[in-house]
Amino acid sequence: MKENVLKSFWRDTYTTSSPIPYIITIQVILFVLTHVVDLLSFSDIVSSNLYDVVVSKLSLPVSFAEFLSQPWTLITHPFIYQGLFNILFDCLWLYWFGNIFLTFLNRRQFLYVFISGLLLGGISYLLFGNIPFLAGNSPSQLNTNTLGLAALISATALLLPTYEIRVFIIGNIRLRTIAIIYLGLQLGIHAISDRTAAIAYLGMILFGLAFIYELKKGHDWSRFFHKNLTRRNLKVIYKNENTNTLSQKKQHSEIPNQETIDQILDKISMSGYESLTSREKEILFKASKQDQ
Repeated sequence: MKENVLKSFWRDTYTTSSPIPYIITIQVILFVLTHVVDLLSFSDIVSSNLYDVVVSKLSLPVSFAEFLSQPWTLITHPFIYQGLFNILFDCLWLYWFGNIFLTFLNRRQFLYVFISGLLLGGISYLLFGNIPFLAGNSPSQLNTNTLGLAALISATALLLPTYEIRVFIIGNIRLRTIAIIYLGLQLGIHAISDRTAAIAYLGMILFGLAFIYELKKGHDWSRFFHKNLTRRNLKVIYKNENTNTLSQKKQHSEIPNQETIDQILDKISMSGYESLTSREKEILFKASKQDQ
């Protein structure tokens, strides 16, 4: 019975096209490992400062000179958490908004927004960290995936502003309202404790909004990587035109064009997802799976 449960959990969690379970798993594993080191340090089994050393070496430093000695932190800092509630709520926000995003757009677009938010946010943090006024109240390092979440949540909110989520006791709340409250609180907290991170956070909010704004105009920034990959794997295959004409026409008719997708996204922005017809929902679903 236990084996069946584990198989079911593995199938439902890790065999889907969603990258969210993998991101959360890496965060949880590193959180457990770093706190095992902290426990060993507390028990005097190892050096008492080993935990601080591990966190410092994996977190993004505000000093650019220090960053040059540990450049890997630009990649590792989103996965380092020191507080239990911090990682718990960040994982929940990533799960909720990430899955809503993936319902309407594809995996390539999700990874582009989230990873770009992390990398661009980290670079912005380093650049603004060299400004004395901004770096004055900044901690010596940055960790957690808060910058990637800022881009993802703002992008999802602009994509589906009237999409409703049922909240316990309160009732239905629009996605736009939830995003404004969350992002506003996070920005305020950063502004008080870390002005450098606050500027980078605001930049990633604007980046997420810009991505969706351009996407609705037909400019998919994430398609740059898809085009390069397609060109590398391009193969020339000669087929009999007479035998394949019918199947080609059928495949072409099943692929929704960008203009139709843009019209559906505009309709969602104005009237919400519930206003879509079953045919429009089917088109949006096919479009989200087309590039995965």
